[in-house]
Amino acid sequence: MLSKNQIKLINSLGQKKYRQKHRLFVAEGIKTIGELLNSEFKLHQVFTTAPFDGVATAYETRISPAELNKISFLKSPNTALALFSMPEEQELANAQEGLTVALDGIQDPGNLGTIIRLCDWFGVTQLVCSLNTVDCYNPKVIQATMGSIKRVRLCYRDLETFLGASKQPVFGAFMDGENVYGKSLPQQGILVMGNEANGISAGIKACITEKLAIPQFGVHQETESLNVATATAILLSEFKRATGR
Repeated sequence: MLSKNQIKLINSLGQKKYRQKHRLFVAEGIKTIGELLNSEFKLHQVFTTAPFDGVATAYETRISPAELNKISFLKSPNTALALFSMPEEQELANAQEGLTVALDGIQDPGNLGTIIRLCDWFGVTQLVCSLNTVDCYNPKVIQATMGSIKRVRLCYRDLETFLGASKQPVFGAFMDGENVYGKSLPQQGILVMGNEANGISAGIKACITEKLAIPQFGVHQETESLNVATATAILLSEFKRATGR
């Protein structure tokens, strides 16, 4: 049985200020929870409608589907919801090897979660977010990562300071950039992706050393732009195709 205090606590974790206050975040679904159980994230509690393999009884609370509906952040709850402790923020790697992705003001949780998953897929181990990028422990972000958050070092930094201190080439995604399909791309560097509505901000634009663009091939040329996660997937694929690793 869920208590009123438990329901109140879990529901409050939809807001960043309460996640920070309680140092807890929500993960939902067997796959996502299972991924996080096999990581450095520390389990706090699992609320489940059926026995959950690999979880000690002390950490498991059996609830009804109706109770799960009261605490789930999903339209269709997926049998289990878990609370994990938020770790201390990760440090930047001392030596930047390979490609680093940097995000400038990404606001949509689904986009951030998808980009984290893309980094995992393409072997990008470090993701640097501006201070105004959506919180990576937002329930929608965690859901979209499908567990990939455990394999990507994610840091929030003043992006201008971070880029200004880097000796790596800094690539940015722009509508008026150079055609990425004709570029010779390096193994190492930083790829900056901008805000969904406004793109890369003026301050960050000054830090870009090379502008990249994904050309539009449609006959009508009326599509305004690509979704930022879609654009990230295309650009990461091109970096990997160019370097072969």
